[in-house]
Amino acid sequence: MLFLKNLLFTVLIPGTVSTYVPLVWAGNRPPASGVVAVLGGAVLALGAAVYAWCVWDFATFGRGTPLPIDAPRRLVVRGLYRWTRNPMYVGVLTVILGWAVWFRAPVLVAYAAGVWGMFHSFVVFYEEPHLRALFGADYEAYCRRVRRWVPVPRVPPG
Repeated sequence: MLFLKNLLFTVLIPGTVSTYVPLVWAGNRPPASGVVAVLGGAVLALGAAVYAWCVWDFATFGRGTPLPIDAPRRLVVRGLYRWTRNPMYVGVLTVILGWAVWFRAPVLVAYAAGVWGMFHSFVVFYEEPHLRALFGADYEAYCRRVRRWVPVPRVPPG
């Protein structure tokens, strides 16, 4: 059941934002060829892999989905969440940028910037306060260790 809920959410929300809308906006543009096509495909694959890894961690460790009303029951701080608090959003944005490269479509770069703005607002005004209320001191400690968007390389102690 958890697999189906994650699949349904992925198709409806991130699938629409990261694939359906960019393909509609790309319109009749021909896809790139050669090196640009390979680069666009690699960026798309990277974004999809990041998203899939995050959903896997939400389901297997957190026992939930990315849908706020069915969020993980445990705070997920493993996998890519060790490096940034929002890798799932980063994965979705990376897919959009992959389409921008694939179709050589600057409009999709602007779309990605707008989507990031919506993600940022949602994270700051809803998600973080909700996680603070739900997980308390554990979430506060996590926020002190891990940045919201851009990872900071850390040298292990010792």
